[in-house]
Amino acid sequence: METTGKITVLVVDDSNVIQHALKNFFREYNFEVFTSSDGLEGIEMARVHTPNVIFLDLMMPNLDGIKMLQVLRVLEELKDIPVVVISGNTSRGNVLKAIEAGANTVLSKPLHKEVLKKTLKEILGDEILSRSKTHSISTKEEEEISEQMKNFFFQSFKNKIPALSEYVKRKDKNKVYEIVHQLKGAGATAGFPEITEYSTKFETLLNASPIDWEQASKFNEFLNKKFNDISNKLN
Repeated sequence: METTGKITVLVVDDSNVIQHALKNFFREYNFEVFTSSDGLEGIEMARVHTPNVIFLDLMMPNLDGIKMLQVLRVLEELKDIPVVVISGNTSRGNVLKAIEAGANTVLSKPLHKEVLKKTLKEILGDEILSRSKTHSISTKEEEEISEQMKNFFFQSFKNKIPALSEYVKRKDKNKVYEIVHQLKGAGATAGFPEITEYSTKFETLLNASPIDWEQASKFNEFLNKKFNDISNKLN
């Protein structure tokens, strides 16, 4: 176990945008943040760093969030670490599965700063937050972080958006769903709520049977247009 004297947080999520957003948020409290993109690596990182709290996504490659939770809760050295599940799908069924597997609480993506603060306060307590907090982020810093997030979002999805169009043409539900689900969780977090809004509608469409692929093409056109708008503003 590494000891630094700081509160340590492990973020396990396959979205680079979410990882980046949480790093920015925890910076205000001078927390040390470690990140992982899948459950198997997440378990190993938890063993190495023994974090004070884990933020865990449900949908991930190799080992999903529910299975990682189940493993954590049977490992003696890790079983008592608080786990906050963060998910773009917080249906009653998913929440119940997460709680039954050992989650302390479940938060819905997109993530909101005030909800994160409230959750940390409940898990770590006011005293630790007050002691860890270094300074309030200025308006200028907030603006810089906002621009960083928008750029990070663009870089993360610039290759996935063209791929989304191709998958829609092929009517490849699984591939389309994977990208749309990531957009849903990352859009509003990066400052693009309309992308999360349309991705949510798109995801609902993909869960219907049969899928209306004509409507799916319209949603895809909208997302492509919004992404082109983002590209023009950033370049």
